[in-house]
Amino acid sequence: MSAPVICVVGARPNYMKMAPIMRAFAAHTPAIPTLLVHTGQHYDAAMNDRLFTDLELPRADINLEVGSGSHAVQTAEVMKRFEPVIDAHGARAVLVVGDVNSTLACALVAAKRHVPVIHVEAGLRSGDRRMPEEVNRVLTDQISDLLYTTERSAHANLAREGIDGERAVFVGNVMIDTLMANRHKAVAPEVLLADAGLDPQRIAGGFGVVTLHRPSNVDDPAMLRRLIETLHAVSQKLPLVFALHPRTRKNIDTHGLSALLEAPGFLVLPPQGYLEMLGLMSNARVVLTDSGGIQEETTALGVPCLTMRDSTERPITVAEGTNTIVAGDAKAIIDGVNAILAGGGKGGRIPEGWDGRAAERIAAHLSAWFLAHERVPAGALA
Repeated sequence: MSAPVICVVGARPNYMKMAPIMRAFAAHTPAIPTLLVHTGQHYDAAMNDRLFTDLELPRADINLEVGSGSHAVQTAEVMKRFEPVIDAHGARAVLVVGDVNSTLACALVAAKRHVPVIHVEAGLRSGDRRMPEEVNRVLTDQISDLLYTTERSAHANLAREGIDGERAVFVGNVMIDTLMANRHKAVAPEVLLADAGLDPQRIAGGFGVVTLHRPSNVDDPAMLRRLIETLHAVSQKLPLVFALHPRTRKNIDTHGLSALLEAPGFLVLPPQGYLEMLGLMSNARVVLTDSGGIQEETTALGVPCLTMRDSTERPITVAEGTNTIVAGDAKAIIDGVNAILAGGGKGGRIPEGWDGRAAERIAAHLSAWFLAHERVPAGALA
């Protein structure tokens, strides 16, 4: 049997992207052999187990158990631990998804070992190099042999950066493959709240969903205060289910904002599993977030989304979808919610290729690509 395609996951968003890819590779004729490597960048064991189970993702063949650290420490540790995996198992290619530190680290190791790098979700750009994820995206794309894109605007971004257009292939969005495959299993919000000891009747008239975790929002005391105070004002009109990230919770406590979350309009939960969040988003009047993936999921669900960031690397969610950028502007946030409650808000449409079959297209293209390129001498890969 030929060497496997080493598929890398490191943080929660990676799992939603990798699950349909692994299924498509196994179902393809002939099957594409894989080795699933979990770097351990996201190291909450309970949440990992829940995600692997919910998404029916095979258990990782190898866990590098990297854990937390600064960006430099984490990236270096992944590289150090990933290289022996290639030595031990070989690699037909290394497939990375998204924009986390593990994505760049494993791509760097593969590129320096002359192993083809495949980047799924390539070409997305926010234009904000202050975001660590933006640096990871740009550098990973530069060293990738194949770049699978979720939206056609990504190809213009890659061309501006001097990347040969023949390396980029539009396939659609594998995140939406996962959403469509799991929507029927989503946990009803009433069940979720009851299990958490909260009264489901509090959302009987409708509710919003909040996620907040970006360092630019939660590590800046002034910005965090502005956002929590704004969300508090919104909660007086519409109950808000707030899936609270641990770092966000810590900073809220540190900066004396905890009392605001005790208002009747807030229903505070710990971080939720995929099926729980899918149930919440599917039934929400509006989602307020700084997450990249949630911008895509709300567009696919047709649910209005207000993104509390200055920019987005997923412009199609604004141009065609349900997403509106409101940054940290209190007035824009409140006006946006008011418009949605009054019957406004963006209806949007489902973008091209967000049809639940993106992973199948990746498997078909990659299989043909291997056949074409493995006939040439090593080092001559385009």
